[in-house]
Amino acid sequence: MKAVVCKAFGEIDDLVIEDVEARAPGPNEVRIKVRAAGVNFPDILIVQGKYQVTPPLPFTPGPESAGDVIAVGDNVKDIAVGDRVMATHPWGGYAEEVNAPAATVNKLHDSIDYATAAAMQITYGTTYHALFDRGQLQAGETLLVTGASGGVGLSAVEVGKAAGARVIAAASNDEKLEVAKQYGADELINYSTENLRDRMKELTGGAGADVIYDPVGGDVFDDAVRCTAWGGRFLIIGFASGRIPAFKINYALVKSFSLVGVFWGSFAARNPQQNRANFETLMQWVDAGKIKPLVSQTYDLDHAVDAMRAIADRKATGKLVITPN
Repeated sequence: MKAVVCKAFGEIDDLVIEDVEARAPGPNEVRIKVRAAGVNFPDILIVQGKYQVTPPLPFTPGPESAGDVIAVGDNVKDIAVGDRVMATHPWGGYAEEVNAPAATVNKLHDSIDYATAAAMQITYGTTYHALFDRGQLQAGETLLVTGASGGVGLSAVEVGKAAGARVIAAASNDEKLEVAKQYGADELINYSTENLRDRMKELTGGAGADVIYDPVGGDVFDDAVRCTAWGGRFLIIGFASGRIPAFKINYALVKSFSLVGVFWGSFAARNPQQNRANFETLMQWVDAGKIKPLVSQTYDLDHAVDAMRAIADRKATGKLVITPN
């Protein structure tokens, strides 16, 4: 089968596409013919050797896929050959086939196509877990989302709005904010031309946001953390800016707010039943039209690096998807 292969940690341009041997699924695994694979910012960090998890070399990037089951392991009872599924796996998705742990495999509702399924998992899985399991977001609360047009940011805008929150979207340019507005944002802040803290004071009457969802870090974190309301929850999603910020803990003391770490991958591994229930809710929301994940562009396997480069250069809106088959 054809796959994108990383032979040494370094630049994404060093990735190659070549034939690799397909491996039969283990006892607790499912083998999937990949119809779509999501592209995510951590994929770049893994290739560079900068992520929390370092795979053995050589490896194929890609932690989420959707497709058709073509084989199942001996211990797998609730998934069958021919099922349409979405799945997560440590890596391997940028390929024509992939093995996934059966515990991470979800059967697709008939209304959900492969590209949408591939786009949902890490972004919407992270967001649902962050906003509800970790952030305890309630209807009527104010939610500030930074990086609001990227994959995870846009999902937070949409899910927050579906949950009945007042959503304030913040991003680096007006074009990105227009997308956030189309996905339900009530208010917009361009933090390249506006002062985030000052604008938040205007929009909230000085109260701040009950929940802040920040996948950006860096300078954006420095400003956004000062916008947290009394008793609020600041959700640490990631550091797309490239800088992991420091924090003066007296800010949290004065406003009695919480800094809350969100690591969806670890949650999904530790709580597979809850994670599966979260995805069942998300698929029901897709069925009902409450959410519609944005796949802004698809790439064939030969152009997988182009997709990764668009993410690295922060030029992507919504989700990018690779379609190997």
